[in-house]
Amino acid sequence: MTRPYARQTQVLRSMLASIALCLAGRPGARLATALGIRIAKDALLDLLRSVPQPPAGAVRFLGVDDFALRKGDSYATILVDLEARCPVDVLPGRDAEPLAAWLRRHPEVEVICRDRAGAYAEGARNGAPQAMQVADAWHLWRNLADAVERTVFSHHGCIQAAFAVTPVTTEAPARDLVTPEPSRPAAVPFVPPDGMLDVNGQARRLVARTTERYAAVQTLLAEGRSLTAIGRTLRLDHSTVRRFARAASLDELLAEATGRLSLLDEHKTYLHARRLEGCHDIPQLHRELRERGSTGSVQCLRRYFRAFKPPRQPGRKQQPVSRPRPRPAPKPRRVVRWIMTHPQHLAAADAAELKEIRTACPHLDAAARHVHGFHHLRGDQLPGWMERVLADDLPAFHSLVSGLRRDLDAVTAGLSTPWSSGQVEGHVTRVKLIKRMAYGRANLDLLRQRVLLGP
Repeated sequence: MTRPYARQTQVLRSMLASIALCLAGRPGARLATALGIRIAKDALLDLLRSVPQPPAGAVRFLGVDDFALRKGDSYATILVDLEARCPVDVLPGRDAEPLAAWLRRHPEVEVICRDRAGAYAEGARNGAPQAMQVADAWHLWRNLADAVERTVFSHHGCIQAAFAVTPVTTEAPARDLVTPEPSRPAAVPFVPPDGMLDVNGQARRLVARTTERYAAVQTLLAEGRSLTAIGRTLRLDHSTVRRFARAASLDELLAEATGRLSLLDEHKTYLHARRLEGCHDIPQLHRELRERGSTGSVQCLRRYFRAFKPPRQPGRKQQPVSRPRPRPAPKPRRVVRWIMTHPQHLAAADAAELKEIRTACPHLDAAARHVHGFHHLRGDQLPGWMERVLADDLPAFHSLVSGLRRDLDAVTAGLSTPWSSGQVEGHVTRVKLIKRMAYGRANLDLLRQRVLLGP
């Protein structure tokens, strides 16, 4: 019925182990108390650590990915059997040597599916030289999207120029023997504030601050200062100084600063029409936006319309000023989404604006052409695609090609084989759930037990 000197039966011990696997310490102790079993949380954790792990069988197809134990500080590596669709081990860190040591103990591995991390490529090469490495297709697409984003930020000035409207002035025909009436100032049309200027035609505060910081950082760099010294002088974070120092031009920084999306972006056209109809009631507009699916608050709407109030001058009646108004240019990340979307899945209005952008900027036209060529690219077509990319003046794409050439065999396999890291990403999501259930207080050994033995 039991073992000598045992304080628990095997049935009770297995039930408590199942509770510990699902809920760990304190939540598991609360559930056990509700079931009439008195046990401390530390006893549950000790029981969980003592559960033997099943021996890992032969693994032919392996998936490798990392996850954060503490984001920005410590990481771990999860290994998944792609055939059995279950994790087989959790390694400390995300370096090459732990992975290489594990692979030496499993010489039967034939395929290793991974992301583009150099440490995993080196570990797989040293530990299993006989295995075929496969670069995950989603990560390849993500690398391409990053190159497109950097290109769009660098040429955001071309986008703004394409959407600028040149005002056309017409003169009224002269009338004989008629005294002309005094001219009335034309009504200023409602245009959402966007880009580098606000509704009053002045430079936005964010644009002015970015311009000043860029000039200051570049001046100190020319004097031979280090990034740390520049950060102390300008009272800026080191990452901020590094971003300003590595920027190719000021336009790239301004595009990144002004390219942030807001909750009202998709409703600005509707607000434009309602404003022209004479509706200035903010609560009424907020109720209408709520019916259209907006999640923004009424204060968000008030802050948005505050920029449209003309500045007051004491003792003088403010007259509306007529000035040329540019069309609001699309945000850079929205242009990136248009370029990365397949043309058949793009809305007609978005396709028309993208065509206008491609006509105005040959660099963005070349980037879109290369992205569309990558849609259905096979592994044997990759060298020709890279040669076509290098023929155009696209520095971000040239960096992408350099990275692809360093990992050419794995990238070719990723475009030619059906293996991917999809199920590995699913297990990483499960690991994040387990980690949050433990509130970050569990060590790696306890987390490893729950990952490998849990449901």
